[in-house]
Amino acid sequence: MLYCFIFEFIEFSKMNFSKFGFKFQVMLVLFFSSLHFISAQGVFLLEEHITKWQNSMEYTLEVANMMPDSLYDFRPTPEEMTFGEQLQHMAQNMTWLATSYLMEDEKYIKDEKFKKKLNPVDIRLLIASSYQFSMDALKKMDMTNLNKSKDFFAGPKTVRQIIYLMHDHATHHRGQLLVYLRLQGIKPPKYRGW
Repeated sequence: MLYCFIFEFIEFSKMNFSKFGFKFQVMLVLFFSSLHFISAQGVFLLEEHITKWQNSMEYTLEVANMMPDSLYDFRPTPEEMTFGEQLQHMAQNMTWLATSYLMEDEKYIKDEKFKKKLNPVDIRLLIASSYQFSMDALKKMDMTNLNKSKDFFAGPKTVRQIIYLMHDHATHHRGQLLVYLRLQGIKPPKYRGW
């Protein structure tokens, strides 16, 4: 569509060459080409985040599967969340962020499944479905919304910043889970962050 516009503009400019100089035509072509480049960057950014989110899901599920079900209640100190609570917290956070900030016209509804004590099998299903829900939200996103500002408890944030926050939050809590595994004498899976 952009190229059609540029072509039409050049054809129009040929007819009115005396009105518009060649330098002006070139500047307009470069300007509209740069808009296309910026637009393409948004698409590539979303594709990269989707790939990264898929890898994050697989890595987190691998970590979740390594902890024996009997140790999902393990917590290193009394003030820490248990292994299972960490996963439930991750699931709740990514679902909240995806619903509230990535999806247009959606309102987050608190769900008790994120707060009540679940068995390890249900926790793994919850984290997997929350990752998938968030990934689907990324796939459906309009990339023109990446720079859209949203009200956030820590001050206004762009949708792009919310996506980075989702990755950071998942990484932060998965890092804690890796320590939980080590404290139980379990060697965590090899890191992959791409």
